[in-house]
Amino acid sequence: MSWISRSPDETRRIAATLGERLLAERGGFVMTLVGELGAGKTVFAKGLAEGLGIDPDAVSSPTFVLAQELPTKSGSRLVHADFYRIEDPRELETAGLDDWLESDVFLLVEWGERFPEMLPADRVQIRIEPGDAPEERRIQAEAGGVDSNDLLEDWRKRCP
Repeated sequence: MSWISRSPDETRRIAATLGERLLAERGGFVMTLVGELGAGKTVFAKGLAEGLGIDPDAVSSPTFVLAQELPTKSGSRLVHADFYRIEDPRELETAGLDDWLESDVFLLVEWGERFPEMLPADRVQIRIEPGDAPEERRIQAEAGGVDSNDLLEDWRKRCP
């Protein structure tokens, strides 16, 4: 499934709709964000956080800190991680990947395609690419399994 976003605000609204849907989940979920530097991954993360009841201003690019953990309004956690500077998957184990994969965590990973084997197969991959206009973005989402497919179908219904 895909959307065309014509502005950063629209990208945030699309992502917020996913966050609102995730609040209804029984537990956590894993999502990866794919896109070049400056594609809008952190803008998307801010929107997702907003949908989860988190102040979007609390979200920043985790490139230098590896992960940022924020509580949601439902009592679960959003972990916004970035694999960009990771050289070896063992670094993820040391950083706390097992904790990020707990059942109450919504894990959003920028550059997750660098170490896909470290993440569950049943996840949502969100690709953000530049569009035809300067602020336009193409947002494409793919499911990796049954649960992620159900999530995407519901997200599509909420955000046509």
